[in-house]
Amino acid sequence: MKTKIRQWIESCFSDKAKGIFVLLAFVSLILMVVGSFGAGMSGDEESHNIQAEHIYDFYRTFGKDKTAVTVTDQYNQPLYGQMVDNFSYAFSRWFGISDIMQVRHTTNTICGWLAILFTSLIAFRISGRKYLPVILTFLLFVFSPRFIGHSFNDLKDVPLVTFMAMGMFYMVVFLQDFPKVKASTMVMLGLSIGLAMAVRVGGLILIAYFGFFALIRYIILCRGEGFGAWSKGKAFRKLLFYGIVISLGGYVLGVLLWPYALMSPIKNVMAAFAEMSAFSVNIKQLFEGSMQWSASLPWYYTPKYIFMTIPVAVMVGALVYLFTGWGKDRRFYTFFLLFCFAFPVSWIIYTKANVYGGWRHSMFCYPTLVAMAGMGFYSLYERFRRPVLRWGLGVALPAVLLIAPACHIFANHPYEYVYFNGLAGGVKNAYGKYELDYYYHSTRKGTEWVLKNADISRLKPGEKFKVATWHTPSVGYYLKQDTAHFRPVFSRIYQMGNNDWDYAVFTVTGMNPDWLTNKNMFPPVNTVHVEEMNGKPICIVLERADRNDLEGYRAMRAGKTDSAKMYFYRALEYNPYNEQALENLADLYLNENNADSAFAIASFWASNVPSNITALSLLANACFARNDISGAAAVATNIKKISPNEITGYWLAAHCYLRQQNMQMALNELLALVEKQPYGPAYRLLAQIYQSAGQTQAAQQCMQIAEQLR
Repeated sequence: MKTKIRQWIESCFSDKAKGIFVLLAFVSLILMVVGSFGAGMSGDEESHNIQAEHIYDFYRTFGKDKTAVTVTDQYNQPLYGQMVDNFSYAFSRWFGISDIMQVRHTTNTICGWLAILFTSLIAFRISGRKYLPVILTFLLFVFSPRFIGHSFNDLKDVPLVTFMAMGMFYMVVFLQDFPKVKASTMVMLGLSIGLAMAVRVGGLILIAYFGFFALIRYIILCRGEGFGAWSKGKAFRKLLFYGIVISLGGYVLGVLLWPYALMSPIKNVMAAFAEMSAFSVNIKQLFEGSMQWSASLPWYYTPKYIFMTIPVAVMVGALVYLFTGWGKDRRFYTFFLLFCFAFPVSWIIYTKANVYGGWRHSMFCYPTLVAMAGMGFYSLYERFRRPVLRWGLGVALPAVLLIAPACHIFANHPYEYVYFNGLAGGVKNAYGKYELDYYYHSTRKGTEWVLKNADISRLKPGEKFKVATWHTPSVGYYLKQDTAHFRPVFSRIYQMGNNDWDYAVFTVTGMNPDWLTNKNMFPPVNTVHVEEMNGKPICIVLERADRNDLEGYRAMRAGKTDSAKMYFYRALEYNPYNEQALENLADLYLNENNADSAFAIASFWASNVPSNITALSLLANACFARNDISGAAAVATNIKKISPNEITGYWLAAHCYLRQQNMQMALNELLALVEKQPYGPAYRLLAQIYQSAGQTQAAQQCMQIAEQLR
């Protein structure tokens, strides 16, 4: 063993390219692990850490504690194997480490580094064991800001990338060595399948890949008589035997590491796969300058996000390889790399999958694209003989193209993942058009600012500062540093005027683009700290300097209308663009039939945030109150244009037609509405229209549906 280690070390010094790669790998591992110590929590960490505790208790009690395997309408975490989360939790328990999030981040960072390493090794095998394509692939991956940023804290997606890359590497080794495959290769391939499955059920795709490419490789070898002394029949039987043993072994390992699957190894795995394939969560997010529901995003959402947020160098290298990688000796592996990248993306498009948060759900397909890019630049190096061309195009070109993403990584830690490439115009151009910190990384810095700068001497004995946020798990985790003086409270940013808080921490995500780009409104006047990237805010910290909006809301709830209006007007003196105060005032005026005042308030609000559906709805209702049906109809049309997948515009339009006694058009609007979303009041209104038209059976059917939706 010592002799082999000594020989390997000596080879690193004798083979300069190998030595450079080993040095790059070692230095990057150290830098990435160090970088993980500055990372904040991601959006899903709290829920998966809770499930990790349940899984720990499941194994500790030998399955008696079944919390980890119980799926409810409100709790679907058992559907995730989340093996790396579970390991991180167990490690922190065994060694008494209180900062569980740092254990998670460090573990996940190592997983990210392993994904880069195995991807580079894929290029090593395909290139014929040459180290220059390995170095190129490694650099292209390690300077991919989105992946590096996610590797710090995204235990939901990065471990799957790791074990997919690992599985694809050992798949390449298996296919190259077949029929003389080493036992260690088969063990590692089975291990990759099991670990990928134990992270997420989608890891089972490795079995499908293995069967598909093994069959193609067998056909190719048959045509070329590449079995040596082996007969075709014997080779096929051996391939089938190996495939079954490896796949079954990987499946069994995945089941053993995933409690929900362990309870029913076939039924529950299939149930998890079906649930993940038809993900029901519908999240509103900013895409192409408008707020859109994730279930109704355009088909090109995933590919567009990929090519906006990966380094230009990766795109150029992959494109080169698509033209140069079809030589006889590499044709099969070019197809292998291309298929493993393109198939998942194509499947998302074909099935109209519910995706959000950029392309993190399809991040597992990225390694083969990077390997293609590394091989693409290497093919330029191979193609030319003149040193100027081969070094210029094969080495200098990717190095130059990687300068921008490398600078982004070092300049914007720990927010590396908030990256848009030069073709997309960078973060500055993306601001107000696409989500920036969609995974809440910046709540840590915002919360730490509050801890450092809040004047606790203002507090009375036993009193605590209330820190409002949309994402209470991350803010609450970092407030644990001082629970004597701080506690988190939940609030949406648009409803903060109705809630009691002293400080607020909000990442710039899920926010109306018109609000974000209106300099009079954003950041709000009570902003005391901004986390920025390239001059654009990704997180804001607010301090409550005026409480009139809250007092007005309390008075409104108590039925003290005059006092409520007084407070709201005082709030607007402090901040004329206080959206909650504007909304509450407009509601008050509508309730007391003061249509003109409601119209004035709603018009002012809508003129400043013209795509705000709440403001437009109030404006339409004010038009109704003024008997301005044409004005209400115009607003309804505008709402349908801004947000075609929401029901508000159709509901308002139906009422406009009802006011005009146009029953057929009202019917059409309501039918379009319930096609978008089942809505009880719409079915009741449909029943009334059908009943008035003498269509009793249709009316009864609509009422039955309405009752079911109650």
